[in-house]
Amino acid sequence: MTGTTLPPLDLSPDILGAAQNAKTWTFEEAKKLVKRYEKTGYPEEVLFETGYGPSGLPHIGTFCEVARTTMVRHAFRVLTEDSVKTRLLCFSDDMDGFRKIPAILPNQEMLQGFLGKPLTQVPDPFGDEYESFAHHNNARLRVFLDRFEFEYEFASSTEYYTSGRFDETLLKMLASYDDVMAVILPTLGEERRATYSPFLPICPRTGIVLQVPMVDRNVEKGTVIYIDPETGDRMETAVTGGKVKCQWKADWAMRWAALDVSYEMAGKDLIDSVKLSSRICRTLGKRPPENLIYELFLDQEGRKISKSIGNGLTIDEWLTYASPESLSLFMYQKPKTAKRLYFDIIPRHMDDYFQHLGGFAGQDPAKQLQNPTWAIHEGHPTPVDMPISFAMLLNLVSASNSDDKETLWGFISNYGEGLSAETHPKLDELVGYAIRYFEDFVKPNKTFRAPSEQEREAITDLAKRLGAMDQASGADAIQTEVFSVGKDHGFENLREWFQALYQILLGQDQGPRFGSFVALYGIDKTRAMIDEALAGKFLK
Repeated sequence: MTGTTLPPLDLSPDILGAAQNAKTWTFEEAKKLVKRYEKTGYPEEVLFETGYGPSGLPHIGTFCEVARTTMVRHAFRVLTEDSVKTRLLCFSDDMDGFRKIPAILPNQEMLQGFLGKPLTQVPDPFGDEYESFAHHNNARLRVFLDRFEFEYEFASSTEYYTSGRFDETLLKMLASYDDVMAVILPTLGEERRATYSPFLPICPRTGIVLQVPMVDRNVEKGTVIYIDPETGDRMETAVTGGKVKCQWKADWAMRWAALDVSYEMAGKDLIDSVKLSSRICRTLGKRPPENLIYELFLDQEGRKISKSIGNGLTIDEWLTYASPESLSLFMYQKPKTAKRLYFDIIPRHMDDYFQHLGGFAGQDPAKQLQNPTWAIHEGHPTPVDMPISFAMLLNLVSASNSDDKETLWGFISNYGEGLSAETHPKLDELVGYAIRYFEDFVKPNKTFRAPSEQEREAITDLAKRLGAMDQASGADAIQTEVFSVGKDHGFENLREWFQALYQILLGQDQGPRFGSFVALYGIDKTRAMIDEALAGKFLK
């Protein structure tokens, strides 16, 4: 969070020793930075940067770079024993021209009149709360990042350009104009080469960011000359003081050079841009940052998620149905593998997070550094007693046909001694998530089926055997009985037996360990559910 201090580090000898041999991607990335400076020595500050284009509402893809970069920064701090000053800059390219209007935005007709202008000059289509569209999106991003308590500094492209913070490097780019053009032009088509310039003047007449060729330049005066595309007038403007905005690949390189950025990651779709901007950065006399190229997030149809299209999950949607920690786990896992980012991945990540968290305390230092919760919580994961999985809670909501927390806790409190919302606040949070997730995604897709004759006989027998058991029987004992019923009724593949139970009783193809579910829901309640299912009451 802006203005906060970094969390303390565990720099015990065991952790420091394990860190040197750690093979997780976060440590591999951090070691690239250590190697970068092993001969020259560390600079006064190692700057980590993430970029954000506020032409659309922030989405999870935007958040991922901050989360992952924070994890790399933490690993770097451990490797260097926190002896090197670090900073994370979240940079918003809010001076970029408003090129197209995302279909998901309101007030489309109003926005038409601001196409081409810097995003900080486009009115907020959502109302009058913010100074501009960019200010609105920047604020949304910061609220979200602050919710995760990231330690970062927010930066605005408009502020950096207009305040003069980029002036020295912009003048250097002007002096190196021919060399910069020699890098860029071979990558462009013939038509684009004829009009390209790394500098985009801000038209003093219209305020539009112009994409026009430069007809001349004056290095001594620090100016470029172009022809106004509407009036035909010859215009001269300074490259400093916010009078121009760089084309984005040149802008990326200019920013790296001006700020001495040490590390920035980028998506696979920007590989060529990273290479090009790195060459421009070297042309400006600076070393480009170390990069991690990560794979893209895909929607339910396998398409790349896009903030302009609005496909995939939004930031707020994930947090409606799942914990922030589960989202961090999703970001941590396999950054170089393309992953679907859709609602159906949420339950698994909820349960995987608590499984990793539960195992952390009993692991040796080397294993702890491989545990995702070490990276998620910057070395200090807090143990949580989570006796019931998220998947189990979803089935409890389904079987009980209740969206009332108090009713659900009536079942949960019988599952184990001392279980209550007060003693297990994290579990109480999961109950709320489970209710919302079930209502929106599970309930609309539930499909019950009638049992076959073999299945009917087996399920009838299961109800009978459950009735003979002690009501306080544990999950293991119940599970053993369920297995026995399946075997006794000729299910050679017991997976088919359990799938039949899920489909007939719960209206889904799979579920949690059935014995655990019965122990949670209650033997009598389960027998009543079986009676209703066999009577066809669940069939539409």
